[in-house]
Amino acid sequence: MNQPARSLAILFADVSGSTKLYETLGDAEARATIDRCLGIVAQVCKEFGGQVVKTIGDEMMTTFSTADHAARAARDIQNRISAQRTHVGTPVSLHIGFHFGPVIEDQGDVFGDSVNVAARMTELAKGGQIITSAETIAELSAPLRSATRHLDSLNVKGKQKDIGIFELLWEESADELTALSPRLVLRPQRLKIVHGRREIELGESNMTLTLGRDAQNDVVIADKNASRMHARIERRRDKFVLIDHSSNGTFVTVQGENEVMLRREEWTIRARGHCCFGHAHRDDPTEVLEFHCLD
Repeated sequence: MNQPARSLAILFADVSGSTKLYETLGDAEARATIDRCLGIVAQVCKEFGGQVVKTIGDEMMTTFSTADHAARAARDIQNRISAQRTHVGTPVSLHIGFHFGPVIEDQGDVFGDSVNVAARMTELAKGGQIITSAETIAELSAPLRSATRHLDSLNVKGKQKDIGIFELLWEESADELTALSPRLVLRPQRLKIVHGRREIELGESNMTLTLGRDAQNDVVIADKNASRMHARIERRRDKFVLIDHSSNGTFVTVQGENEVMLRREEWTIRARGHCCFGHAHRDDPTEVLEFHCLD
């Protein structure tokens, strides 16, 4: 028999790039990696008083009695997942979305519009992000509200009004999170790009850079494995993001770390390193694009 509706925080945690994991690691290792990540989600859920509702492939659905419990669990999950690596040393990530609102509980499952909104928040999140709604932000305690930032307002199917979209930050230290406020002005990052003898600095006045074989790109890549419109670098708030549009992928190496491949994916540029276009660096190191975050 259906229970009366009550308000819960619904949280979805989804392993990012699971298809790529199966392609690069093989079925057994990919499944083991995904299971390890979802095991962390389940453990954190338990520690924060939540309940695991179900697992669907590479995604886990959980509920919490309050928005604060869900928010704290989401941050703890991301912190623990950030330390995980595959057996070849590549990082893994989750994208998390949650929403607080009324649900119908039936035989261990939950249903309703709030579940749909939570699922939509998860779809909007990128790897390593936690996304929630303006309605949920209103339910958070002041310290957690101050650790969020407004991203956008979007129309969600079935909703008459746009929904405010917020990101819950988790990478800062506790002291930094306490000091955060909605009025905080972030200092934009500057990014130095080197391609051959050419040096380019991206910043407030020069925020995007296109890369590819086509002559109309800002940086023309000669490598035959590169696509005509291979990739783009753009600034988002205080960070720069590399967005791959190519067929063969962009191979990124951060200094001191293993090379990773992006294909139709985004990656937040950090530290310093280099990129190759359409192949691994070891296969042909002739043409590289170097990057160096200056701030």
